[in-house]
Amino acid sequence: MGLIQAVKGAVGGVLADQWKDFYTVPAGLPATAALFAAVPQGTNAGRGSNTSGSSNIITNGSKIVVPEGYGLLLFQDGAITGFVAEPGGYEWRSDDLNSQSIFAGDGIVTPLIKQSWERFKFGGQPGGQQAAFFVSLKELPDNRFGTQSEIYWDDGFLSTQVGAVTRGSYTLKIVDPILFVKNFVPASYLQPGKVFDFTDLDNAAASQLFNEVVGSLAPAFSLYTNDPGKGNRITKLQQDSLGFAQSLSAAVEQGYQWKSDRGLAIVKTAIVSIEYDANTRELLKTVQRADALSGGRGNSNLQASVAQGIQSAGENGGAAGLVGVGMATGMFGAGAMQQPVAPAAPAADDPVAKLQKAKEMLDLGLITQDDYNALKAKALGL
Repeated sequence: MGLIQAVKGAVGGVLADQWKDFYTVPAGLPATAALFAAVPQGTNAGRGSNTSGSSNIITNGSKIVVPEGYGLLLFQDGAITGFVAEPGGYEWRSDDLNSQSIFAGDGIVTPLIKQSWERFKFGGQPGGQQAAFFVSLKELPDNRFGTQSEIYWDDGFLSTQVGAVTRGSYTLKIVDPILFVKNFVPASYLQPGKVFDFTDLDNAAASQLFNEVVGSLAPAFSLYTNDPGKGNRITKLQQDSLGFAQSLSAAVEQGYQWKSDRGLAIVKTAIVSIEYDANTRELLKTVQRADALSGGRGNSNLQASVAQGIQSAGENGGAAGLVGVGMATGMFGAGAMQQPVAPAAPAADDPVAKLQKAKEMLDLGLITQDDYNALKAKALGL
């Protein structure tokens, strides 16, 4: 009985697999899909009846339409045999016995008899496996990253270790589809009906990438803030999506070889938030004050502060107001015209005064940038 069923299945399968078909992208595909099998149309607008062919056989003469932004990988018995990167319509041709068809000019007797005999030996199943998979060559969006606790890195501008909690997203691109499939995609996704999606929470391979990105954030921040070409400014991170993407891509490549081993690369990033720890926030405030008091801007701020102090002294009543007015008239009244009053020397322990003096020396060319950085670190106690 089993022998009869095998013969029946072999002959029926051969006849069904003689039909040509159109292979295209499956319907309802998410925008974040990275890899998926090409599917036969079978029917179109109520016409056509090619619905009984084997799922792992592509008949010679069948057409495969490659859309813009996608590549096509061809498989024979589990091995990659070809890759197409240009969009357009292509015709399937294979020397495999199971692909031969009387409709493709492969003869009448050979395709039917030889295929039937070969399938009889496999219990009615085809003795080979063929598949065509589309792989996205576009930027794949909505890949998230985030940290639950602070990450720390050495900051070149602040000359110390800083920490922050951060979250954001990045776009991913498959730059080498063959490496991607051979070295990264699990075998369970290399079958019809399966879609490899980096944003799928049930995709263990994609979850591994998320963990590797989080593990690379601290080195990426360090690469960015210690790059003189980026101005060594931590505050530029959220404004420079491409620049930080390069740092993050370099960090994951150095740590996990995404591009060289898996054919993947990070293209763009969007940092949604960076929440610095308390120590870092205090350091940034000090640096901002020092920047505000440097050069010509510092002189303007100092003059504005003196004017504000005189106005406040005049508005305040009592002895405090009189003292304030007396100081003001001592600086700008008749006594001041007879004998100039030397400005009070800045306190020796005032870091702002030290930084202002150092900046003036730097602007005059009396010291180098390295000298200024050393004086700044010493004044801030770093």
